[in-house]
Amino acid sequence: MKHSDFAIGMEFVMSGARWRCTDVGTRTVIAVKLDAPDESWYAGPPFAVAEHCLDENDIEACEPDDHSGGSGHPSGH
Repeated sequence: MKHSDFAIGMEFVMSGARWRCTDVGTRTVIAVKLDAPDESWYAGPPFAVAEHCLDENDIEACEPDDHSGGSGHPSGH
């Protein structure tokens, strides 16, 4: 993917795991890994799970998540 492909709330796949974008910076993307035991942990900010800063190398390794419908919204709507 490219930096311009990201939007807050969109879901994507990186290293075999699903992630949700929580912020888009000038050169980075901030995201949470969707592996918490409870969906309420993703209510934020602040989030009950760690946010990760993805740089240009990480961004290139990302793929759109087919389950999110590519709409940029977690529910696919």
